[in-house]
Amino acid sequence: MIEPRDDLTLGKLSLTYRVLFTGFLLVIGLGLCMAGAQIMLTHGKADGKAGLSMDDIVYSYYGNRSGSKLESALTGKMKDKAPADVNFMLIKWVREDAPAAEWSKVGPLLEKHCANCHDSESGLPEVAKLEVAKGMAEIDHGASIASLTRVSHIHLFGISFIFLFVGWIFGMAEFDQRWKVILISTPFAFLVLDVASWWLTKFWPECAWFTMIGGLGYSLAAMVMFATSFAQMWLPRWTKK
Repeated sequence: MIEPRDDLTLGKLSLTYRVLFTGFLLVIGLGLCMAGAQIMLTHGKADGKAGLSMDDIVYSYYGNRSGSKLESALTGKMKDKAPADVNFMLIKWVREDAPAAEWSKVGPLLEKHCANCHDSESGLPEVAKLEVAKGMAEIDHGASIASLTRVSHIHLFGISFIFLFVGWIFGMAEFDQRWKVILISTPFAFLVLDVASWWLTKFWPECAWFTMIGGLGYSLAAMVMFATSFAQMWLPRWTKK
């Protein structure tokens, strides 16, 4: 990546590059909003209540060790995927230690209400299979080491590239140099904290606070860089004559 000249600021960019950078920031901003919505629709329902809470984070990574993953899903984020009587029957099967003899009744219910999303292509557990359902009927220990490893490397690789390009654009803003360096480095630091907090919470649920802090930290820094970049590319005060 070519380092921009010190005298090349966002307000002095040609229309071509202002449109290019604006389009990138708008799409990335929309993507981050969708990521937030996805978190609210998945982790945000882990405790069975709307909104993201500390319990949601603890249940997602440490687990709800008073019950099983399957029961937690049926009473939480997947509660509305099947009628109440079906949920009741499935929970009853789980609490009876998931007897294989009852699979002829339980299996078709999971196939009907869950298999459309939980298939081999989705990456989600194929709960319509007996061995998978019995595994999920065991005590919920939260995210597995394998899933944490997979999600961690995806986030670290993918989101760091987002902050690289956002920071590169913001680097051309007219901004106090000290605060510019802090803002550009902040999202990377909080991203590492966010991912590290998943692993810490897996073993120590009290560390769930770090997940909240990490997500809030890089979101605020990104908002400042986004707003500043937009303003200096398009507001008359900043743009070249």
